[in-house]
Amino acid sequence: MPDRLVLLGSKGGPALRPGGPWPSSTLLEIGGRAIVVDCGLGVTRGLVDAGVSLKALDLIFITHLHSDHVLELGPLIHTAWTAGLATPVTVFGPPGLGHYWRRFCQAMEFDIEIRIADEGRPDIRELVSVDEFGQGHVVEQRGLKVTALRVDHPPVTDCFALRFEHGGNSVVFSADTAFFPPLADFADGAAILVHEAMLEEGIERLVARTGNGARLREHLLASHSFAEEAGRIASDAGVKRLVLNHLIPADDTEIGEVDWIAAVRKTWAGDLTIARDGLVVELSGAKAASGEGTA
Repeated sequence: MPDRLVLLGSKGGPALRPGGPWPSSTLLEIGGRAIVVDCGLGVTRGLVDAGVSLKALDLIFITHLHSDHVLELGPLIHTAWTAGLATPVTVFGPPGLGHYWRRFCQAMEFDIEIRIADEGRPDIRELVSVDEFGQGHVVEQRGLKVTALRVDHPPVTDCFALRFEHGGNSVVFSADTAFFPPLADFADGAAILVHEAMLEEGIERLVARTGNGARLREHLLASHSFAEEAGRIASDAGVKRLVLNHLIPADDTEIGEVDWIAAVRKTWAGDLTIARDGLVVELSGAKAASGEGTA
């Protein structure tokens, strides 16, 4: 199985709109491991559509506890369990993730207990282990090394970029962050940098359709990166390919791929992929499938 990145959910923020993309979730297949990074709404359907057996769920990483990154974590694991998952799953995430998982299991207690008794399933609470991490070393096993960098996403303090390395290949996820120069050193030489991106011309229309527009504008400008800032990080890091993801706005009919490309080309001249749901990026040469979504 070739190493690949599958962008399951490509939009920033939790809202869903007709015909629009799903919130944040990504599948990273590297070194024979199937790794889920973030579990926004739609992750379970996205994994199934990507050809992943839910029974083989293994490693999950959560960058931070905003709902568009964690809302479907419990439902993903529970659905995998009802599909026959019987092997351990490890979930890595920031402080507070263990609390989320315990409360999810409490909320689903009736269903969990009755399926154990009625269907003979193993106890899901014993299958899943939660490992809360901070900045630095996260895990190293079977040739896979994962490290974390605390990024700038106020008011969330425990938000972490993640670097995955295996066999000379490396993929870095920026997580949600304002322009953060130390991220360039963290992503140095990576095959792929998956970086969040925002377009200035879409912000006013986005805040106009929400009930808390002024506060939302403040948050976006303080906590997220414009596309050209993502390009600057990629250039400084010397990565092979930049993937713009967690797009804000991702469902504005007046904004297309050409607009994202024009913005990021101000600072990034290398290989480029603009995310959309279901898009596959091969790690060998870091090329997108069939050339789609690339520039």
